[in-house]
Amino acid sequence: SAIDSLVADVQSGVPRVVLKGATGTGKTFVLANLIARTNRPTLIVAPNKVLAAQLYTELRSFFPTNAVTIFFSHFDFYRPESYAPVSQNYVEKASQTNPKIDALRHEAT
Repeated sequence: SAIDSLVADVQSGVPRVVLKGATGTGKTFVLANLIARTNRPTLIVAPNKVLAAQLYTELRSFFPTNAVTIFFSHFDFYRPESYAPVSQNYVEKASQTNPKIDALRHEAT
C-alpha cells in the first residue's frame, strides 16, 4: 500500500517523499497515517491558503491531542519589483496584507 511504501522510505532515511494524487483520493488520510506511524515532526507545504486551511482542519481532526499549527503568508496580494531591460520598464513592488490572516500567522509562531 502507499502508506507502507512511504513509511519504509522515511524510516530508511529518504530525505523527502512526495505523495501525488487526484482530488478525493485520500492523500490527507495517507499523510496522517504516515505521520502517526513514523512519529516525527512534519512540515507540510501547501500551494495556496485554501488548501492550507483544509489540511489544517483535517489534520487537527486526525491529531486532536497533538500540536497542529498553520503558518502562511499574510499577503492577500504580492507582486515583487521587476525590471525588463529590453523595454527599460521598472515595476515597483506592490502588496496588500490581510489583518485577520496576519493574526492567525502570528498565532502559529
